[in-house]
Amino acid sequence: MVAWWNKIQEIRVSELRVAPQTEVPPFFIRYTAFKRRKKIPTDKLYYSISEVASMFGVNASLIRFWEKEFDIIKPRKNQKGNRFFTKQDIDNIGLIYHLVKERGMKLKGARQKIKENREDAENTYKVIQSLKKVRATLLEIKENIEE
Repeated sequence: MVAWWNKIQEIRVSELRVAPQTEVPPFFIRYTAFKRRKKIPTDKLYYSISEVASMFGVNASLIRFWEKEFDIIKPRKNQKGNRFFTKQDIDNIGLIYHLVKERGMKLKGARQKIKENREDAENTYKVIQSLKKVRATLLEIKENIEE
């Protein structure tokens, strides 16, 4: 029971990100990471590279680089070469973002983790995302109580 509480304590408010398909709580609007983030419609089948990059707060060039490095990202391309990402691609990018940016793994280590034990990595990513949502809700409730 203590381990998950310590994990919540490690998460800083500025590092909180919400999955693209969820609603951003009003509590996040003040933080600069969320001010730069665009409101992305969730009913689309395909997303452009700029929309995906804004979901994670990274440059489009990093998404293109990860596409070359990881074979699990396979966006569709039109005749012009524009990339269009599905929700499955976005989930895979979220997993890579978690391993590389949040956990600090090297690309080779992240590639190996996905290849050898993908289910474990996905489950850990989902648990951390849900803990972040719970923490954000608790912080929002705390702010409402203090006001």
